[in-house]
Amino acid sequence: MSEHEPALPYRDASLPVEDRVEDLLGRMTVAEKAGMLFQTMIAPGPIDEANPHMGLASGEHMIGEQLMSHFNVLGTAPDTTALAEWTNALQERASRTRLGIPVTLSTDPRNHFTDNVGTAARAGAFSQWPETLGLAAIGSADLVEAFADTVRQEYLAVGIRLALHPQVDLATEPRWSRIGGTFGEDAELSAELVAGYIRGFQGAELGPQSVSTMTKHFPGGGPQLDGEDPHFAYGREQVYPGDNFDYHLIPFRAAIAAGAAQMMPYYGMPVGTEHEEVAFAFNHGIITGLLCEELGFAGIVCTDWGLVTDTSIMGQDMPARAWGLEHLDELSRVERILQAGCDQFGGEARPELVVELVEQGRITEDRIDASVRRLLREKFVLGLFEQPYVDAGAASGIVGRADFVAAGEAAQRHAFTVLTNVEETLPVRSPRPRLYVEGVDPEVAAAYGEVVADPASADVALVRMQTPYEPRPGGFEAMFHAGSLDIPADEVERLRALALAVPTVLDMHLDRPAILTGVVDAVAALVASFGGSDAAFLDVVFGQALPEGRLPFDLPRSMAAVEASRSDVPYDTEDPLFRFGHGLTYPSGP
Repeated sequence: MSEHEPALPYRDASLPVEDRVEDLLGRMTVAEKAGMLFQTMIAPGPIDEANPHMGLASGEHMIGEQLMSHFNVLGTAPDTTALAEWTNALQERASRTRLGIPVTLSTDPRNHFTDNVGTAARAGAFSQWPETLGLAAIGSADLVEAFADTVRQEYLAVGIRLALHPQVDLATEPRWSRIGGTFGEDAELSAELVAGYIRGFQGAELGPQSVSTMTKHFPGGGPQLDGEDPHFAYGREQVYPGDNFDYHLIPFRAAIAAGAAQMMPYYGMPVGTEHEEVAFAFNHGIITGLLCEELGFAGIVCTDWGLVTDTSIMGQDMPARAWGLEHLDELSRVERILQAGCDQFGGEARPELVVELVEQGRITEDRIDASVRRLLREKFVLGLFEQPYVDAGAASGIVGRADFVAAGEAAQRHAFTVLTNVEETLPVRSPRPRLYVEGVDPEVAAAYGEVVADPASADVALVRMQTPYEPRPGGFEAMFHAGSLDIPADEVERLRALALAVPTVLDMHLDRPAILTGVVDAVAALVASFGGSDAAFLDVVFGQALPEGRLPFDLPRSMAAVEASRSDVPYDTEDPLFRFGHGLTYPSGP
């Protein structure tokens, strides 16, 4: 009898999930169980071809030889039909393994503007919304739930069943490069919004129409020493000078209460706390003691990506992020992660190491079974054994559907946050004004006014900028915006001269809390954005859409204030330029 026939108990959808899990688990070899414990990257394309750019083996090898069934889909997807067909091809290959265990596909956020191979993919064909900071600026849990429900439907259409998000770290260290993916600085707001986020993706409970969520980065990645990120060795330390560790747990408690299915610990290592000074995924006190026992989390714990194997990303050598345990060999790193209580290794494809640990008696098969049970259970609950395939022909009619796109574009506009508005400069009411633009597509601006090349001949200048940062070397490292938040002095001088020549509206895209002290008194209007198209910006400028945003964090007055603040404490920079919650509305009237 074929292992794939419905007569096998694990194939029988009428049986309780737990019975199906135990039946399948009992049929698995140690190698098959080991394959379940790894989730690595994969890029759409022929499944029998490797991806040397990212150092990835072929899907054929990872499914057929390494017996893996969890993959993180990389890259922007301009063609959703092709993406859906590719996911079906992966599932078909998985169906031909000995036990026919279906694949679970995951993704980092892909419905915003950020494009970083390590953190997010630009929207492409998917509906495009403001960054999660922008959702926080709007501040509506109902909107966040609607956003998540929309994304759930788009993910389901192409076969993605696991969201490697939400990110609920708190933006208490203004220099940290990952702030753009958070809900900001306030723990209570983040807790309220993450509950809506999880409801939108998972529903009242996890099931065949759900996308599972992996909340990250436990126990909160915000308090980084000097704001440096622990993707890199110089950023490995998380510090708590304000003794405020528990504040960062508030959103995670809310996520667990909302039914978070999975959890991801961060790379960092706690320094100066009661906990062992090793990276969180290696840390038994953090994973088993705090997350599972104290907070009661019973779902899947998956490590952040790349804790075991040294690799290369975009041509840059990247050591394994085994912070505090760099001296351990790969086998011992895997052992420590399992002993800490993690179930799955993110960004790794080394099942042979788990097999070796079991063969050496260093890890028991019972310990492996505990994690495999959780991973199998989710596949069954999601309905992957009954329906692993998607309707590729229908995908393009769901992904980027007109109402989804419209909702995302409306949210982009509402998230704009007006910080200053001298003499009611905004909204601009002049018909067809002469516009000088920087950082705005002139062709888009031409629909709103006459675009001129000389500021002296303009009625208004519209300038869009990114939050300042200090460029870093390396192909991968350069994608992380870190360091000073100050606008360079020569740029401040230039902007002030422009504002003297013509009333200037300055829009600063805030992926971190920029320091705007040098320009705030010069410009006619100062606007903050968190992911919005040029058309969205111009609609707000001309009053065709109303900005509703409120700052999701303080904006510091100076870098000296940032450097003096405590990285784990919210609202801790002295005399900030603008406070959390600040945002102006437009004057009423025609």
